[in-house]
Amino acid sequence: MEIVIRNAVREDMSSVLQLIKELAEFEKEPNAVEVTRNELEDAGFGEHKQFDCFVAEVEQNIVGMALIYFRFSTWKGKTVHLEDLIVTEEMRGKGVGQALYRRVLKFALDQGVKRVNWVVLDWNKPAIEFYERSGATILSNWWQVEMEEPALKAYIGN
Repeated sequence: MEIVIRNAVREDMSSVLQLIKELAEFEKEPNAVEVTRNELEDAGFGEHKQFDCFVAEVEQNIVGMALIYFRFSTWKGKTVHLEDLIVTEEMRGKGVGQALYRRVLKFALDQGVKRVNWVVLDWNKPAIEFYERSGATILSNWWQVEMEEPALKAYIGN
């Protein structure tokens, strides 16, 4: 089986959105996806590009993707954030995820960043074990913090 990793193009965003929805189901949040194909197209390929995306193809079918963007760390400088790495359920365990992961890390090295960061759910033991085997550090003493739009509005007073 040949796995082809390539840069995503605008026309891939329908497949990317399907993968995002599959990830949301896997993460037990099936109704959480609000982003649209048009938003992905504009954010990834519009005038103000906000992310890069790699897709994995097997037999010319998109079976995985990794979406990344640059961040700036006050300690490290330019870093890459891996927002999501997704492989279709039927293709998991066949090297697709590892190929995408390697592509993201190679991209980061090529860009001269000092760190790549991402989050993983505490119950996703296979992913945690894979990341640890690869040399990544799982930080158990940091908590991810986020504020959704209703809380933003409530706090600001809108």
